Amino acid sequence: SAMIRAAGQLGALDAGRMMLESLVSIKRAGADMIITYSALDAIRLL
Repeated sequence: SAMIRAAGQLGALDAGRMMLESLVSIKRAGADMIITYSALDAIRLL
């Protein structure tokens, strides 16, 4: 999460889009629950 946010601040990528992709990939891998500090940001993006 911190690396995604830092890369977003440098303009290397879209931090919001990458964060959502990261969460989707965790869910796709079989997670029943995802606990993250970025939860509120993810909700705002959805």
